Amino acid sequence: MNIFRFAGDMMHLLSVVVLLLKIHKMKSCAGISLKTQELYALVFICRYLDIFTGFISLYNTIMKIVFLASAFSILWYMRSHKVVRQTYDKDQDTFRHYFLILACMVLALLVHHKFTFREVMWTFSIYLEAVAILPQLVMLQRTRNIDNLTGNYVFFLGTYRGLYMLNWVYRYLTEVHYHHRWLTWISGFIQTALYADFFYYYVKSWRNNEKLQLPA
Repeated sequence: MNIFRFAGDMMHLLSVVVLLLKIHKMKSCAGISLKTQELYALVFICRYLDIFTGFISLYNTIMKIVFLASAFSILWYMRSHKVVRQTYDKDQDTFRHYFLILACMVLALLVHHKFTFREVMWTFSIYLEAVAILPQLVMLQRTRNIDNLTGNYVFFLGTYRGLYMLNWVYRYLTEVHYHHRWLTWISGFIQTALYADFFYYYVKSWRNNEKLQLPA
């Protein structure tokens, strides 16, 4: 554990807390893409198949449980809560996310480190996480006006991945026996790059004390 990974985990956790706060307190999921949340739930399911069989540390197990539980909680709110589900803007959330699932699965079957079920599912989760934010970003570009909690949620989520990339670089430079996986590095770079445009307008709105807006 190093400061970059811990900070990345906290940013990831903070993004979930901000989203759940928005949904639970405001009883609204306006501006939130259900399709992105479905993709993240699938990412966690496929990545944490070893949650009860591959113990690494108490911290690691708790984080896995938290992310799985929060993902299903968000889906339940958006799909089943009688008030929250009415605020979901289905007409703006039209990204065909099943194409992302199919493409990432095919890629995981073709490009992986070891051809085993768990390894392919882990690789699939890495590929899918890299592009899972796309439906959310597209939805924000369509709606343009973004409330503070939604903007903060996306910002913290992007910061998490950027910090994880610094974690990988730090481990590569300081740990003699660290075995990096180039698939993870490439996917992490792609995921971080997808946030670049959003980060620019987020920082610009913060500096000018303006409401966050993305170009159409």
